[in-house]
Amino acid sequence: MPDMHAKFERFRQLHQLPEAFVIPNPWDAGSARILTALGFAALATTSAGLAFSLGCRDGANQVSREHVLANARAIVDATHLPVSADLESGYAPHAAGCAETIRLASGTGLVGGSIEDTTGNPVTPIRDFSEAVDRVAAAAEAAHKLPFLLTARAENFLWGRPDLDDTIRRLQAFFAAGAHVLYAPGLPSLEAIRTVCASVDKPVNVVMGLNGPTWSVADLSTAGVKRISVGGSLARAALGALVRAAREVKDDGTFTYAAEAISHADATSFMG
Repeated sequence: MPDMHAKFERFRQLHQLPEAFVIPNPWDAGSARILTALGFAALATTSAGLAFSLGCRDGANQVSREHVLANARAIVDATHLPVSADLESGYAPHAAGCAETIRLASGTGLVGGSIEDTTGNPVTPIRDFSEAVDRVAAAAEAAHKLPFLLTARAENFLWGRPDLDDTIRRLQAFFAAGAHVLYAPGLPSLEAIRTVCASVDKPVNVVMGLNGPTWSVADLSTAGVKRISVGGSLARAALGALVRAAREVKDDGTFTYAAEAISHADATSFMG
């Protein structure tokens, strides 16, 4: 599909820019249309945003691969921009299944996606090093046959394992296994981010919008970051507005929240 190849090339080139670019995370077709209209260059799905929209807990294996890919297709169909997907740990118990997930993801029109090294088991949340590398290698082999940019994620810092050396070791191995982009969410400081970026020879993604310190696009660019995502934080911001408005109505019996809502006309124009 020529259009997918063009989107893939545009997406790849964004990672070669001298400054970091922001890739926001819509959770449905409507939010994808809004972010497209606001002028972003690419979009990425969010597993958390999708889970919350379905009334599910994030990271609890409650959302199937079929749901994730259907959501991705709806987002792809809602925008002309390149779209990457949060594919969690590949929705498969083995490496071959991760490769199949990449092929299925490409079939929805996605031109990128991420595979992480989590198990889904809170007792042992991070996969054994060799197993994690094998899964990335299988996903990368599939991705390199497609117009598909693979991001490999090392999740130590999100799961109570603040081991920077092991995180860098994993990212370096993921790079050697064929990943195009590297990502360690939850890094605690700009110095840690700078160390990661200096330790690998591939573009690095950093997520903003988590609890804790925040840095600007300029700060992160200077540290060596090439891509900045926001994960489920835009979805949580929207849910926060919903909760505040609903509490006002229930607890105070007033409706002042409407003054901060976008107008019906503006919402409609975004969907045009």
